[in-house]
Amino acid sequence: MSGSSGEKTGAAVPWPAHEVSGRSNLWNYVFLLALAVFFLWSYWGSQVQLSLLFSREGGGQILAYIQKLFPPDLSGPVLREALQGAIETFAISLMGTLLSAAIALSVVFFASRNLIYSGLLYEMEPTLGWKRGLRLVPYLAAKGLLNLLRTVPEMLWALIFVFVVGLGPFAGVLALGVHTGGVLGKLFGEVLEDVDPQPVESLQSTGASKLQILLYGILPQVLPQFISYTLYRWEVNIRVAAILGFVGAGGLGQRIHIAISLFFENQLFTLIIAIYVLVTLVDYLSAYLRRKVT
Repeated sequence: MSGSSGEKTGAAVPWPAHEVSGRSNLWNYVFLLALAVFFLWSYWGSQVQLSLLFSREGGGQILAYIQKLFPPDLSGPVLREALQGAIETFAISLMGTLLSAAIALSVVFFASRNLIYSGLLYEMEPTLGWKRGLRLVPYLAAKGLLNLLRTVPEMLWALIFVFVVGLGPFAGVLALGVHTGGVLGKLFGEVLEDVDPQPVESLQSTGASKLQILLYGILPQVLPQFISYTLYRWEVNIRVAAILGFVGAGGLGQRIHIAISLFFENQLFTLIIAIYVLVTLVDYLSAYLRRKVT
């Protein structure tokens, strides 16, 4: 009899536990092997030569250059130049961060899939295929713009804007604002993807407009994280602003480039100290403001 064998036609036969475990272990070994091969390929492709870095000759050159930095030049003209450069760098980073936040906020709501394309703001509307297709156009355009802004590094943006507006801090502000606008747009978009739909649905049931839903249902959820991300990027931008001067965007970086070119090592050390003090102060200020916001 067919039933006496204890088998039922069409019943799923589970895989034995030891076979599943064996396959999982095999894939783990394959992944580790691929990771090791990738590491070795990267080591060879980047031409890493640790022997040159830790050789006696290399160490001697590093020590010789460090000795040239001491003592720092604390004369009045150099200190005034360092202070002016620090103020410029601070202003570049602050204005660049504010510009980047404005760029991100103007684009990110169109680049959020759950708001524009997936229909979180359109739940009470009839779902028509052609309307959904139209929403895809601003969504893809906004995503493409944010990808472009953050793909081009700050140094390249600075070179472009130096040709457009000339040498000086304004080029640095534009470079930081454009690149960081793409970065913040990406971060803001991830926050928007995780909004709680319950407040939005409650506002929709009362007949609220899309602007009211955005202002009262979405912004209160995401604004603290928006501010926190913006402050964090300000910490990053204060360091980047000190480097943009190497391509003529003003600030401490431009003065450091001049000191290196003219072999003014003592002045260079003074400017490095100014960067350290400035970055430390901005880090503490940003951390304090983030604690207050969150």
